[in-house]
Amino acid sequence: MKISVLGCGRWGSCIAWYLDKTGHEVLSCGLSDAPEFIRLRDTRKNDYLAYPPSIEISDDLAYAVQRAEVIVISISAQHLRSYFKKIAENDLDGKTIVLCMKGVEADTGKRLSEVVRDFTDESKTPLAVWVGPGHPQDYVRGIPNCMVIDSSDREVKERLVNEFTSELIRFYKGRDLIGSEIGAAAKNVIGIAAGILDGLGYTSLKGALMARGTQEISRLIEALGGNKMSAFGLCHLGDYEATLFSPWSHNRQYGESIVTGKPFEKLAEGVMTSKALLRLGREHGVDLPIVEAIYRLLFENSTVDDELKRLFTRSVKDEF
Repeated sequence: MKISVLGCGRWGSCIAWYLDKTGHEVLSCGLSDAPEFIRLRDTRKNDYLAYPPSIEISDDLAYAVQRAEVIVISISAQHLRSYFKKIAENDLDGKTIVLCMKGVEADTGKRLSEVVRDFTDESKTPLAVWVGPGHPQDYVRGIPNCMVIDSSDREVKERLVNEFTSELIRFYKGRDLIGSEIGAAAKNVIGIAAGILDGLGYTSLKGALMARGTQEISRLIEALGGNKMSAFGLCHLGDYEATLFSPWSHNRQYGESIVTGKPFEKLAEGVMTSKALLRLGREHGVDLPIVEAIYRLLFENSTVDDELKRLFTRSVKDEF
């Protein structure tokens, strides 16, 4: 299968490496002026892995789209719309789009599949999402994990799962595109909350964060028309270890930096996702106390002490 992976950051480069390892003809495409692309082009290495000679590297987006049967996209969620405008200038009929990104568009509240559908015809250009736990640092060391591929097109979903599954990643077939996308995006917000608790030395409170965070995201998924149980699957709860506890999680590190004051300059998708989720919660009448607390910290100059006090003094409720 000819696959073009658009985006060559931490996760994009790992996907290209993995899909080459599983026997596909892979091209890794990046922006010509992006430091991560320049480094891969010049050295075929980054901080996480080395590309074998079989992976083609290019900054020619039109060529990358034209050659591919499957187009995998792994970039910042908030840049998907502007980037896909350029992708959509090419003929996408018969090609499958796979989104390996976790976020919700902050300006519109749209899931990323909905952003792509603003440019494509579902009957001509099938779409899938690839979500779940895992870090490049673990995969390149041979540590296996489980992930999910979901799509409204059952045939496409089954084909991708069969093509991509290996001893390193066991893929499951998702059955709820809404839940898979919202759950995957929301775990980054909970990851920021986990980092804040780590920064405070309140690590033992992360158990409660996991339980209550999953509950509130399940309510949002259900309100949006998805299956609330998706929040308890690999897309959300299953990804918590890689986000709430891993030293490599950007979102957890970002949350910790809020408390410690140490600068953290890498992308934390949960920042803008908190804004998008709060918007969806208000539009659909869903109470999202943890998401709202993170939003106030990030965008309304609230303090960690105030938000913890607010969460712990909420009215008493039944657990379920």
